[in-house]
Amino acid sequence: MKTWLDKWEPDDNDFWEKTGSAIAWKTLTITTLTLILSFASWFMMSVIAVKLPGLGFTFSKDELFWLVAIPGLAAGFLRIIHTFILPIFGTRHVVAWATLIKLIPVIGIGFAVMDTSTPFWVFAILAFACGFGGGDFSSYMPSTSLFFPKRLKGTALGIQAGIGNFGVSLAQFVTPLILGVSLYGASSIFTSIDAKEALAVFKNVEAAKQKEVFSALDAKVQTTLLSSVKPAVLDSVKATISNADEATLLVALPAKAKAKVMANANPKLAEKIMNQLSPDTKAVVNKPIYIQSAAFWYVPFLIILALISWFYLRSIPMHSSIKEQMDIFGNKHTWYCTITYVMTFGTFAGLSAAFPLMIKFLYGDFPNAPDPLVYAFYGPLIGSASRVAFGFVADKVGGAILTTFTGLGIIGGAIVLITQGLVAPTSIDQFPMFVGVIFLMFFFTGVGNAGTFRQYPIIFADNQRQAAGVIGWTAAIAAFGPFIFSKLIGGNLSANGTVNQFFIGLVIFCMLATAINWWFYNRKGCEKPS
Repeated sequence: MKTWLDKWEPDDNDFWEKTGSAIAWKTLTITTLTLILSFASWFMMSVIAVKLPGLGFTFSKDELFWLVAIPGLAAGFLRIIHTFILPIFGTRHVVAWATLIKLIPVIGIGFAVMDTSTPFWVFAILAFACGFGGGDFSSYMPSTSLFFPKRLKGTALGIQAGIGNFGVSLAQFVTPLILGVSLYGASSIFTSIDAKEALAVFKNVEAAKQKEVFSALDAKVQTTLLSSVKPAVLDSVKATISNADEATLLVALPAKAKAKVMANANPKLAEKIMNQLSPDTKAVVNKPIYIQSAAFWYVPFLIILALISWFYLRSIPMHSSIKEQMDIFGNKHTWYCTITYVMTFGTFAGLSAAFPLMIKFLYGDFPNAPDPLVYAFYGPLIGSASRVAFGFVADKVGGAILTTFTGLGIIGGAIVLITQGLVAPTSIDQFPMFVGVIFLMFFFTGVGNAGTFRQYPIIFADNQRQAAGVIGWTAAIAAFGPFIFSKLIGGNLSANGTVNQFFIGLVIFCMLATAINWWFYNRKGCEKPS
């Protein structure tokens, strides 16, 4: 079957009306559908990781954040590869095979989660394989840029990237629903701890019984439990009882602190402790779920779309070696555009990956704690929708003003998170404002993603091959967002229980990126108005 088109001249109105338009829109439709599954499978681990402790996996907080971070690390490297393979293999081959290869992580994770003895290194490899879904973007978007005329590039790129980004929300929306559906294999018991009921247990059970239960625990377990207590509280208790014995410290903690310890502990361990303290307690909640279904549901869709891509897509005749494509790195605007896209898409992807675990570890130990997966999908949904909507706006007003607007919005949101204590919460009452600010930041990232991808073809208007290459390259570096966000946020939480330092850093970086965008692309008399 023929892969390469004989010619492609989308800016020729006659060619576009007679031949180009139908092919371009068909290509956009197929590649956008596959991109939805690419994003969904890329962020699959971010929603599954939240459930692993409750199933009996004994991964630490740092290990859970590593599982969420690794797909971003993989996607960044794989996007660099995708940046250069499109002119070599063409749209048809790249899209079809990239879709098919995602069967590796979805099938692998489906089997891994059914066995609680599966070691961390296996999950780490599968998390890296999730990066296959993140890598696609750097060949899909340059492909779309080449298929459409200049006047429609912003619209086409906004549609594809925005709708493709819906895949993040799809993964986070479908997962809670599909957990009750048996696609293959038996159910697993998911355990959670109700902090409010745990508080009642510690108020009613005698100290002697608590001492008996805590003393029977392994010393390492005792240390791990105490590590989740705020240092100020622990120091105060030590000073009061003048005793460093860890079991004694656990008993002497205020009831509220002990309830938080149980909410932060591995749920299966907490279940054992709570049942020993009070056999009829309501603090332990067990529910059967089919965690493997959160991975297996992708399989038929990936196979169908791989076949459709193979039989219905064609490739634009634009052959170029990797060496020839390296010329983009000699242009300073490649690097400036990289910084601005890290600000927009890097923040979108980073927040998408880290948001569920942020909810779990910042607000999960309060009474009536929120379920992270109830809220997680709304953020990427908002960011995806604003990217689609503002693709049309970018075609009318230009992308640079939207990118500047985005930078100011992200900076403002981060400042509110810090100054209002929303990422160092002391009460569950702060949660609605925390979620609202994060949602607003997602909105701004979508606006900026639409703006930047309208800018790049204009900034590199004298060489459309370079424009396509820059789109791929910037997307590759921005794809490290989930890795950067997850590791730094996880490190902040492990070190001090807050995320203030991370968001201070985000403010500083976004100020730099916004200034670059304004100076070179937005201000009156700038070098590359776009």
